[in-house]
Amino acid sequence: MPRPMFSYTKSILERVSFDTKLFCKELEKAVQILLPYEIDQLREWLLQFTEEKPELRQCLIYIN
Repeated sequence: MPRPMFSYTKSILERVSFDTKLFCKELEKAVQILLPYEIDQLREWLLQFTEEKPELRQCLIYIN
């Protein structure tokens, strides 16, 4: 079964990745909405996603 909230969160984060401040804000909102196991999956996805965008790494504090 697809995870609509998790998929939606990823798409939003991809769209706002041009702006670090906005990315952090959306990540904060996502952590409040997602279930604990989805946050773990999001953390794994973010580690891969931010390899190409190191300026976004500072936002990872919101999920650790």
